Amino acid sequence: MKVAVILPAAGLGTRMKSGAAESAGISRKQFMLLEGSPILIHTVRKFLACPLVGEVVIALRTDDIEWVSEMLARENFAKPVRLVPGGEARQHSVENALDSLAPDVDIVAVHDAVRPFVASSTITEVIEKAAETGAAIVGIVPVDTVKQVQRHVVQGTLNRDRLVLAQTPQVFRAEVLRAAFQKAREDGFIGTDESSLVERLDGVEVTVVAGSDRNIKITRPSDIDLARLFLREEQEKKEAPAE
Repeated sequence: MKVAVILPAAGLGTRMKSGAAESAGISRKQFMLLEGSPILIHTVRKFLACPLVGEVVIALRTDDIEWVSEMLARENFAKPVRLVPGGEARQHSVENALDSLAPDVDIVAVHDAVRPFVASSTITEVIEKAAETGAAIVGIVPVDTVKQVQRHVVQGTLNRDRLVLAQTPQVFRAEVLRAAFQKAREDGFIGTDESSLVERLDGVEVTVVAGSDRNIKITRPSDIDLARLFLREEQEKKEAPAE
């Protein structure tokens, strides 16, 4: 089974703009430093550590490709990490990366570049589930009561037992994901994630694998402090003597 991971990282990260980020000359969240390394690099490391993953493909803004390539070279990764031009929207970036994959890739995982705390066990589980069923995503059940509203007026309360908050990785057999992108392109459909494209295919069901509230998407300045805490805990766990 040949597995490729796509990391869309061409976004401008407008929600991350803050005084601290702008003073450092960085406002794009994927490149902000977390204990000395860009968030993107932390995410790449997590996937390359998975034995099932064969390569990582990062979709970037064209202006970023050269300097990110130099940054990756310093990491000296044992597995291939390729860079491709991204698009104006996430969907276009993922499609560009998908088009660059070799024909013999069996499984494609798409992951937010700014989710560096996905558990290794979760990566393995969702890949294996997608290989079995054709499509699998990571998600968590909401803990808060969810209201349906219209123009700031509550229309009803949704049953949390039938809801899931989608995370990434979202993993699919390569032929399934390619078919989903082709149909979306033909229909002019823009989805909020890859699963929303695959859900439009006839005869394909998307399975949900349990995620974690630690698998945060670093989006706002307030997320950075939590990310530092999680990274420190991961490092302490690695350094702890085996019992």
